[in-house]
Amino acid sequence: MLLISIVLGTIPLAGIAWIVLRGAITTVDGLFMSLILLSLSGIFYLNVVLELRDREVFPFAAKTKSDPPERPAKAG
Repeated sequence: MLLISIVLGTIPLAGIAWIVLRGAITTVDGLFMSLILLSLSGIFYLNVVLELRDREVFPFAAKTKSDPPERPAKAG
């Protein structure tokens, strides 16, 4: 799943490079297409980051399991 997300996140970036190389980035169509492609890449790369965090690749971003607070004993 991780490799698929990386590939699917890179394809829209290639589309943006194509738009820039063709010189269509200054048109309204080129700008909106670039925004759409950046959104797609962002979603897929967010999936990659979350997957790597779950696999504990980033030790500084690991999920911490905190114990629930203890309830005080009832007086009575």
